[in-house]
Order: sequence, then C-alpha cells, then structure tokens
Amino acid sequence: MTPSIKIVEAKDLGNLQILILFSDNKQKTIDIGDFIRRHPHPQYNKYLDPKRFRKFSIENGNIVWGKNWDLIFPLDQLYSGSLI
Repeated sequence: MTPSIKIVEAKDLGNLQILILFSDNKQKTIDIGDFIRRHPHPQYNKYLDPKRFRKFSIENGNIVWGKNWDLIFPLDQLYSGSLI
C-alpha cells in the first residue's frame, strides 16, 4: 500500500460491518464487531451498540469512532481486510 492511499467513503452494512472505499477505488468489507469481541476493552465495547457504532467519521483519511478517536485501526490493516 502506498502512503497516499486513504479512506474516501465508508458505509455501515449492519451487524457491525463497514464497507470501506479507498482512494485507489479498492473496496473492503470489514467486520469491526469481530475485532471488538476478540479484544474486549471498555473503550471499544461501547461500539458493540449499533447506534454508537454508526457514529463513525472519516478523519485524516481514516475511519474513527468517538471524539477522541476511541477506536481507530491502522490503515494498512483495513486495506488488507485483516484486523489483528
């Protein structure tokens, strides 16, 4: 992945999954809920609530949750479709 790749659009697919469109037109469906369930943490667990989950935004070319970026993922992991 080149450093200039960024997220340009994201859509909530339901079931805590996101469809992400990158600046090179590549698309990936990411199961964020699976990551949160595998890595429980009070800061992340609140995003298992679908209402909170839907309140993501795209900032600086990445997808984030919360005012202080409570939940954010490395762009290369999102691009590959594999959250560690």
